[in-house]
Amino acid sequence: MPEGPSIIILKEQVQAFAGKKILAAAGNTKVDISGLAGQKVIAFQSWGKHFLIVLSKTTVRIHFMLFGSYSINGQTKPHPRLHLHFKTGDLYFYACSVKLLEGDLDELYDWSGDVMNEDWDARKARKKLKAEPEELVCDALLDQDIFAGVGNIIKNEVLFRIRVHPESRVGALPPRKLTELIEEARNYSFDFLKWKKAFELRKHWLAHAKKECPRDHIPLVKVKHLGKRKRRAFYCPKCQKLYML
Repeated sequence: MPEGPSIIILKEQVQAFAGKKILAAAGNTKVDISGLAGQKVIAFQSWGKHFLIVLSKTTVRIHFMLFGSYSINGQTKPHPRLHLHFKTGDLYFYACSVKLLEGDLDELYDWSGDVMNEDWDARKARKKLKAEPEELVCDALLDQDIFAGVGNIIKNEVLFRIRVHPESRVGALPPRKLTELIEEARNYSFDFLKWKKAFELRKHWLAHAKKECPRDHIPLVKVKHLGKRKRRAFYCPKCQKLYML
């Protein structure tokens, strides 16, 4: 599943289509896309894991789910979910969710909840976290209402950075650790963006998909389905402290 930084990269890659008119729209989406042809791209935006194509009459929301992908100016997979044809090229989206949004995006989205948005508000995130003291931190970090854009890689790496066990309870974290959790969710997202652009993201992973703790040189614990979100977790049983209520 593409995480927030990957959506930022996509947004940058398609800027050549900004201001261009869609000449044709096709794909196997069940959404009625017959009205997209003839509309002009006003802007490309993102909120967390949502890629937003703002058109003159509507907004197309793309969510890549677990296995979605895209290609530009060349079809790389059969049966695209959505294909937008422009005079200057093409955009293809595969195995994703397509939705048409009506109305003002500022009313539909809380930009302060996106960890990579300039309007990100750490105080709001803290307030939301404190309202869910029983939540496991591994689930809280994946809550898109709190940390829009954070995915499983960022979750595992943030918890390793701040030395917190993924099954810790949010309400048990000392104030300093709660601050670290919030700050590193944003910091690591921007590190992720920088490393992914340089094609070196994997070499910077310290815990995610790794076998040994680089601090303690002991085997990392791998859990296939942790928390209510049932996502993979990698953590060190020695240096990542378990905080319980």
